[in-house]
Amino acid sequence: MKNRFSRRQFVQSGAVAAACAASGVVPALVGSAPARAEAIPASGKPSPVHLGVASYTFRNFTRAQLIGFMKQLNVADLNSKDVKDHLPMDPALEAQALADYAAAGIKLHAAGALYFPKNDEDDIRSKFEYCKRAGIGVIVAGDPTPESLTWIEKFVKEFDIRIAIHNHGPEDKFFPSPFDVLKAIKDLDPRIGCCIDVGHAARANANLVEAIHATGPRLYNMHVKDLTSFESKESQVPVGEGILPFREMFEALIKIDYKGFVDLEYEIHADDPMPGVIESFAFMRGVLDGMGYLTHA
Repeated sequence: MKNRFSRRQFVQSGAVAAACAASGVVPALVGSAPARAEAIPASGKPSPVHLGVASYTFRNFTRAQLIGFMKQLNVADLNSKDVKDHLPMDPALEAQALADYAAAGIKLHAAGALYFPKNDEDDIRSKFEYCKRAGIGVIVAGDPTPESLTWIEKFVKEFDIRIAIHNHGPEDKFFPSPFDVLKAIKDLDPRIGCCIDVGHAARANANLVEAIHATGPRLYNMHVKDLTSFESKESQVPVGEGILPFREMFEALIKIDYKGFVDLEYEIHADDPMPGVIESFAFMRGVLDGMGYLTHA
């Protein structure tokens, strides 16, 4: 019979051993363990927090490599971006990318960040058409100018595609935090909302839990990362090694009945991201497991 001791059970057993060592409790000797590991029946309810990947995490890798990484992570939900060949703007190349994702069982739930640097009708329309061809219902909008919001609102109504404006921290002259996004969109079509980037929001002195509650039904996407300092963009670390309050954020998302995705956007170690990405997903899944939710497919 094959050994059915899962990787998660292995990680959990390591955590238990570490806790025993820290408390001074000596676990049973290895020799006293059962000769054959047995599977533990799953318990809990499906997680209401849906984890995905922002393809920018793998910006130095091809679409084929990205698909391979997602299979390794057991993640099927992608926030795609026109980087490398992940989701090209050219219609024919885009169609091939969509076919590749469909064949791999990967679903695209958002595109971006897409940038709207100027008040240009044709440029803005082209980005909505790009997402319509892909069947994507959420555009993560990076740094739209206040002037461009007029055209963005027009096309939100025409295409029925939601816009999630991405905050970019203290360096962003328009939208440092989600609260700045909310001020700008309060009188616009409700399909214009927020993508909270938790790292950038924290650096802009936003309380992340309060931001989630404030955005509420206008929260359409989240980009997550972790930091060891609220003052330093360069302090990013794998999720779980920093100081961001992930359990409290997950609790807030559940409280507001958030239906979107929490996308890992891992911006460090661009040439070798997988160790940190694996650690980040293991931590987030562990937090959700500890809350009583199932996180495996």
